[in-house]
Amino acid sequence: MMFYDAYEQVYLFTERGGDVVLAILGLIFLLWLFVLERVTYFTFTHKNVVKAVVNEWEARKERTSWQAHQIRLDLVASVDMALETNTRTIKMIVGLCPLFGLLGTVTGMIEVFDVMAFIGNGSPRAMASGISKATIPTMAGMVGALTGLFAQSLIQRYTKRQKAHIEDKLTFDH
Repeated sequence: MMFYDAYEQVYLFTERGGDVVLAILGLIFLLWLFVLERVTYFTFTHKNVVKAVVNEWEARKERTSWQAHQIRLDLVASVDMALETNTRTIKMIVGLCPLFGLLGTVTGMIEVFDVMAFIGNGSPRAMASGISKATIPTMAGMVGALTGLFAQSLIQRYTKRQKAHIEDKLTFDH
């Protein structure tokens, strides 16, 4: 019964906000799918990647030559690339959320102007549907962007710490 109530509330929300809200909800779903992918990687895979890179570096007998420095840079870069996977996609989706909200605002205002042209200026009830279709997508886009920005910031901080951590683990001395 609780699932049905939640579904009904989402349906009413999208009905009041128009088709753009569905696109925004799709963007938010994708955003959190990528965020959860990053969290899953950090939780289950990253430690093994670091362990393999450290073991590869420690297995080298010689660590002071130019070639060894280049190999170390390559190892650090491979960990960095693994850490940065999908972070640009997350940033892009965070940037798209408010733009889709703005698109909803514009389409809602067009509906308001259509009603005003058809009925006239004096009917607030007739304009209410267009106004809700102008404000709800804006709110949904901003909520999606704010939550995504928070998650992106946490991911970025964690990635920066982990990169410094791997650079510290790969020492040059024997």
